Amino acid sequence: MGLSVPVEYAVAVDRYLDQAALSSASRRVYRISLASWAWPLIGKPIPRGPERRGAAPPVVPLALLDDPDAAARLAAAFAARAVLADARTANRELSALRGAVGWWQEEGWIHADPAAGLRHQLPDPLGAALSAEQVDAVFRLPASLREHALWRVLHDAGAPVAEVLALDADHLDLARHQARPRASGQPPGPGIEWREGTSQVLRWLLAGRTWGPVFVTERRAPAWAAVADVCRVTGQARMSYRRAAEIFTALTLPLDPAGRGWTLHQLSAAGRAR
Repeated sequence: MGLSVPVEYAVAVDRYLDQAALSSASRRVYRISLASWAWPLIGKPIPRGPERRGAAPPVVPLALLDDPDAAARLAAAFAARAVLADARTANRELSALRGAVGWWQEEGWIHADPAAGLRHQLPDPLGAALSAEQVDAVFRLPASLREHALWRVLHDAGAPVAEVLALDADHLDLARHQARPRASGQPPGPGIEWREGTSQVLRWLLAGRTWGPVFVTERRAPAWAAVADVCRVTGQARMSYRRAAEIFTALTLPLDPAGRGWTLHQLSAAGRAR
């Protein structure tokens, strides 16, 4: 209670870090994590990617942590962060905030704990969404026209992989850059829309074909394949989830610092996070 009450959030962060038993590397990580929470306190999104590390946080009164709306703003920011980053990173940043808030309460600088209702995220077994830079790297890969068309629809729509692979040529409304309703009147999947450039890639892929699976294998379909999963023109089968996933992971192996390759789920999740 001997320290004067800081007016600004950034000053409170400095005071907290000055007394914390942290290494210089950890102190730097904590500073970036704590600074990032300043944006949601005034209703602004946290910067993404490299911009986040170099951005100067807004000047925010520490008293905003006692604001009745602070908990909801932090919760929304934490949920968004968990989508864009992996769960471990989001949880680490939440732990940093909780440690600082607890110390500020002990000092009597704030009274509320707007982070009290937040719970650590469970790790996504399918992987965190790819960053904008990683998506750009994916689209520069020397892959086939089929792969690039599939990846672009997935990223633009942010739709489940199985729903995109289930599309037939007559489902596509390339003039409106979206999937048409099925004959029954039900759409093939919610929110399957894409950008104009993706429609052009799909035109090249289909080359005038107006029926059958959009995404097909290189080989003829086996005799036991369902009629709906076979192209009547070429006899090729609808591409399976397993094969599409194998190709994507193999091609992205050199891009992944972890050396595992990325997943189609991560590409689709990046589209939903845009």
